[in-house]
Amino acid sequence: MTRLPVYILAALLAAAPLSAAAQDRDDRGRGRDREPSPREQSDDRPRVSMGAAVQRASAGRPGRFLGASNRGDTIVVRWEYPGGRVADIMVDGRTGRVIGER
Repeated sequence: MTRLPVYILAALLAAAPLSAAAQDRDDRGRGRDREPSPREQSDDRPRVSMGAAVQRASAGRPGRFLGASNRGDTIVVRWEYPGGRVADIMVDGRTGRVIGER
């Protein structure tokens, strides 16, 4: 019975270097000093609010605002020009830059 604590201690000491090495690696086996992927980096950047996107889309455009929706990383602003033509103006949700218009 006096040998049991000795065996347990020996097993814990033998397993300690393995667990320390495992803690230094993520689930893909790379070390902690790796560069974050572009997707991980993009999640850290601030997002543009819906109101700011509408302001940027409407700047310099005649007409009226009809609505806006969030589609992933893009905010779509629906705009009605004088004469009745309706367009969707796409604004990048991360940078606030107007991407295009349909």
